[in-house]
Amino acid sequence: MPPHAAPAHATPAHATPALRRIHSPIGRIELVGDGAAVVSLTIERDRTLPHDGVDEHSDAILDRAADQLAQYFAGTRTTFDVPIALNGTEFQRSIWALLGDLKFGEVTSYGDLGRTTGRLSAGRAVGGAVGANPIPILVPCHRVLATHGRITGYSAGNGIPTKVWLLDHEGIGHRL
Repeated sequence: MPPHAAPAHATPAHATPALRRIHSPIGRIELVGDGAAVVSLTIERDRTLPHDGVDEHSDAILDRAADQLAQYFAGTRTTFDVPIALNGTEFQRSIWALLGDLKFGEVTSYGDLGRTTGRLSAGRAVGGAVGANPIPILVPCHRVLATHGRITGYSAGNGIPTKVWLLDHEGIGHRL
């Protein structure tokens, strides 16, 4: 798990999750937090975010995440150090931890992730875990490519165009 990842935990039923939206070159971004960590990041798809009808109620962690994302998009930040909480299966968390270790401009492949986790033939499971990442960009799933640098998909934002923008922003070569 990345060094900045907080242990996964649920928001207490009585607590209102923190919510913050920001504008970015890839569309609006919605951050959700539980008071201790960022628990989700959604890039708008078709001009829609999951909580568009909900008023924003930010907190210090989401404000810090928003500032760091603004710096990333401006080209002045290459790492993130906000606490995150990743809720998923053990296998998903192991994949997300590997993604969290990737540096700005660094890339890996689905096959390499499978080999690293000891599941050489788990391409579909690795792809599913990458696609289920609840905190894209902060957990850089856009840095995963198929064989020979091919882009095979992206589940965040508007899909492949969003991934292409992020890869280009980081100077990562790729093929469609």
